[in-house]
Amino acid sequence: MIFTRKPEKQREESDKSNQELSDLRASVEKAGLSASLNAAAIKELERMENMDTSAPEYSIGINYIEYLLSLPWHDFTNDNLDLVRAEKIMDSRHYGLNKIKERMLEYLSVRTLFSLQAFHVLVVDDEEIARDNLEYILKKEGYQVSTAANGLEAVNILKTRNIDLILTDLKMEKMDGMQLLESAKKVSPNAELVMITGFATVTSAVDALKKGAFHYLPKPINLDELRATVRQLIERKKHLQMTRSPILCFAGPPGTGKTSVGKAIAEALERKFVRISLAGLRDEADLRGHRRTYVGAMPGRIINEIKRAGSRNPVFMLDEIDKIGQDFRGDPASVLLEILDPEQNSHFTDHYLDAPFDLSGVMFISTANVVERLPAPLLDRLEVIRFTGYTEKEKEHIAKIHLIPRQLREHGLMDMKADFTNDAISGIIRNYTMEAGLRNLEREIATIFRKIARLSVQKNGRSDEIRIDEALVEKLLGPGKFSHETAERGSRPGVATGLVWTEFGGEIIFIEASVMKGNRQLILTGSMGNVLQESAQTALSFVRSNAEQFGIEPDFFEGRDIHIHIPSGAVPKDGPSAGVTIAVALISLLTGKPARNDIALTGELTLSGRILGVSGIREKILAARRGGIKVTVFPERNKPDIAVLEPEVTESVEVVLAEDVPGIVKLVLQGTL
Repeated sequence: MIFTRKPEKQREESDKSNQELSDLRASVEKAGLSASLNAAAIKELERMENMDTSAPEYSIGINYIEYLLSLPWHDFTNDNLDLVRAEKIMDSRHYGLNKIKERMLEYLSVRTLFSLQAFHVLVVDDEEIARDNLEYILKKEGYQVSTAANGLEAVNILKTRNIDLILTDLKMEKMDGMQLLESAKKVSPNAELVMITGFATVTSAVDALKKGAFHYLPKPINLDELRATVRQLIERKKHLQMTRSPILCFAGPPGTGKTSVGKAIAEALERKFVRISLAGLRDEADLRGHRRTYVGAMPGRIINEIKRAGSRNPVFMLDEIDKIGQDFRGDPASVLLEILDPEQNSHFTDHYLDAPFDLSGVMFISTANVVERLPAPLLDRLEVIRFTGYTEKEKEHIAKIHLIPRQLREHGLMDMKADFTNDAISGIIRNYTMEAGLRNLEREIATIFRKIARLSVQKNGRSDEIRIDEALVEKLLGPGKFSHETAERGSRPGVATGLVWTEFGGEIIFIEASVMKGNRQLILTGSMGNVLQESAQTALSFVRSNAEQFGIEPDFFEGRDIHIHIPSGAVPKDGPSAGVTIAVALISLLTGKPARNDIALTGELTLSGRILGVSGIREKILAARRGGIKVTVFPERNKPDIAVLEPEVTESVEVVLAEDVPGIVKLVLQGTL
């Protein structure tokens, strides 16, 4: 018989593998994972012990265990609850946006109240001396303490008081510690229980741990261990009580500060900040991960970013949530239903982990331009906070305080004192931008500084001070890109000015109507959506049924076609708020009376002539101001929305509330009494 020795290299690899698995097992035992997670990790390790190290499954198993251990299962960052500091940070980063700042301070106030709540301990022991001693020690530590002589008394106390911790003896008459544990889980699920036991009953205490007890303390009680256990529990309950963070959705036009506000919130709370963009996301596995049965399986982006942050409670921004896609690879929005639901996300399961991870401590903030694009079940889970457009005064202030200093730094002009006149800033806003946000304004300011930097270099030196006025702005930026055409446009029959809301903010539209010989057709052009087409048909039916009231021949539609057009035909348009404007354009056309060019209208029209309320009030008024409109007409039903607007929003614009179309016609059509 011939004996062959195991090759030295193979033996070394085997020893190395065994040591690696032993180290991983020790790490798993120290990690403090949940019972189910710990069992899954140990089972994976046992499977790998009987596996050839050269097998692909071996390295997959190693990567899985290492990834499992790298996640922040118990790591939190403590919130800074200083309201004054948070308010200063928010004010220094952003001007205006009072609603979101108020919401943030409300959240901090709630967290502060939680942190100030007294910790209530219930001591349960059938020995009076033991009860009195523990009560004295715990009260000295600053805790509220109640006592009970047995389990039955303890259950009655749990029914009437909010108890954080139960310190109970194991062996008692009437109801022992194990029975109390079972009853407490039903009566007061949030109360934690620590078992006090003699040496002979340690095995029973371990059984209690398996049934949900937090810890056990042997007799005689070590006071230092008791204090440490209570402190540990307070720290744990502090996070458990305050883990449910709001699920916010910042909705508004581009450039209004949605992403930067999220960063400021993280800074104010002193939390980690995480951001991922969901624009164009089509594969739900990007969020939930791949199952480990697939080659090259990876965790989803949610768990990956939590791991990168190293904290279980970061501020997590889901950018552009309204631009999520959907195809044969699944529907990512359905995954977000679980991630953004406070009732479900405490047990979020990534396919790669195949184990629940608690996301309830994460403050999720999503951003969207148009929340109406979101599926209704997903929108129902979000607390939508609207970011409206900025007024001209707000833009001027932001330009002075934030944009100009930042662009000076980014263009290497820190040593230069740039004196922007108020007229220069106003000129840029009015003549070179037409937006609700600030991005184009910052681009124009950047263009000015680039040209100044080039001139400075060409002169082989830098000027210490430069004054930028309207004349220099026009010289550097060229002629203005925008004019207030509504104020300058002439009036003619068949044309009315409307106000609409888009994902870019409020906009002014012109609705044109013309009549010609034909076959009683209504022609609609200008990329109108279904709702807008129905509004046009409703407006025409209303005018036909009330023709005599407006001085129009009842048979005006006989042998004629009517064509309604909205310019900028390449831009899709939809929504019901143009119904009133279309009706006024038709009445203007058929009566031959031009509509005033300094009045803009908005409102949904019904067949009976009622004017229904619309949304986007603030954005529409700001669009009217940008376009040089003097009077805006809104439905009477929007009176409460207009009443809460800041005075500077409606400055220089008269707001008229209308109840019916005849009243609007008298106001808008020239030559109408």
